[in-house]
Amino acid sequence: MSVLINQLNETTAFIKSNYAITPLVGIVLGSGLGNFSAELQIEKEIAYNEIPHFPVSTVEGHSGKLIFGKLAGKPVVCMAGRFHFYEGYTATQVSYPIRVMKWLGVHTVLISNAAGGTHSDFKVGDLMIIKDHISLFINNPLIGKNETELGPRFPDMSEPYDKQLIKKAKGIAKELNIDLKKGVYCGVTGPTFETRAEYKLIQQLGGDAVGMSTVQEVITAVHAGMKVFAMSVITDLGIRDEENIITHEEVLQAAKDAEPKLTAIFKHLVAGL
Repeated sequence: MSVLINQLNETTAFIKSNYAITPLVGIVLGSGLGNFSAELQIEKEIAYNEIPHFPVSTVEGHSGKLIFGKLAGKPVVCMAGRFHFYEGYTATQVSYPIRVMKWLGVHTVLISNAAGGTHSDFKVGDLMIIKDHISLFINNPLIGKNETELGPRFPDMSEPYDKQLIKKAKGIAKELNIDLKKGVYCGVTGPTFETRAEYKLIQQLGGDAVGMSTVQEVITAVHAGMKVFAMSVITDLGIRDEENIITHEEVLQAAKDAEPKLTAIFKHLVAGL
C-alpha cells in the first residue's frame, strides 16, 4: 500500500472517529467567503492542525477548519480555508482535502474562489459560473505514479464542470433574480497578481477570469469521479485603463460583498441534490 493511500486511511479514520455521519456534498470556500458557515447547521468542527496529514492554511481570509453539518437538510462537509500552491505546498497537498472528501463518501463538490476579471464586460462583484478552465500555468496534481484506487491514469477532462449542476444554478439564479456570468477560469500559481501583459495574454487565450486556486482541486475531483460545480466572485479587474494596483484587502472586501448571493445559490443547489 502506498504512502498516500496510508495517509488517506489515517486521515479519514481520525475524522470518522470524531464525526460518524457520511457527508454527501463537499464545499470549498475561497478568500473572503468564510461567513458561508453561518448558513450551516453545524454539528462538528475540526481544526486542520488536529487532522493527521492535513496541511494548514496560512492566508488571511481562510480560517482553517473542516465543518460538518447540514445545509438545506443535506449532510455536508465544508472547508473553511483552502490551500494554495503559492503557500509552498505541493500540488498533491493542495488537492489532498478533495481526496479526503471522496474517502469520506462525498460525491459532489461545490467550489468557490475570488478571481480577477479579464472579460471586458465583467465588473467587480459579478458572480461567474466556471464552465471550463485553463490549467496550462499550474502544476498538475496527478503528476507522478497513478494510484488506481484514486482514479485512472489519464482522466478525461472534456467536461470538468457538471453541465446539469450549471443548468440548475442558472435556474436558481433566475428565480432569485441574481445576475450570473459564465466563463473560463485560468489557473495560475501566484502569489503575485498578474501584470498587464499577463492579463491580456489570458484574455487572448480565452480566459474570462484568473485566480490562484480551484484548478488543482477540480482535476483531483474529476480524477476521483466526483461531480463538480464552481463559481468565481470577480473581486478585481485586470483589464482596466486606470492605475492597475490591486490589493488583497480589496479582494477580500469584494468577496464579502458578493457572499450572500453565492451562498444562496450554493444552498439551493445542495437542496436540489
